[in-house]
Amino acid sequence: MKHIAFSFVLTAMLFCACSINTPKSKITAEMAYEGVSNYCHSTYDWRIAEDNPSIMYVEMGEETDSAYQVVFRSYTGAFINFYVDKASGTTRMEEYVPTLDVKSEAGTINLFDYIEKEN
Repeated sequence: MKHIAFSFVLTAMLFCACSINTPKSKITAEMAYEGVSNYCHSTYDWRIAEDNPSIMYVEMGEETDSAYQVVFRSYTGAFINFYVDKASGTTRMEEYVPTLDVKSEAGTINLFDYIEKEN
């Protein structure tokens, strides 16, 4: 009888430990937007857009089960699509130049490097 009770407790602990390590969405849409916006404002020269803000912007794109898309439009007309992994914050960048119909990988960033830390 003790073996059955011990097995039950051990099994229950195993299931609890597994559910604790189950990945959950850590990144919200707001965090994705904030991090990408901060990255773009620190990386690109926005002075060009002072007189015409509509030529450069950051906006939310589509959302999937695993990622948020955030889109940056440059004054050159190019778009950089940021694909933010909801679980890890790893963000893949893909540049698209519509006038040339060219897509290319543009690197990765860690979203957490560009999100303001709350105290």
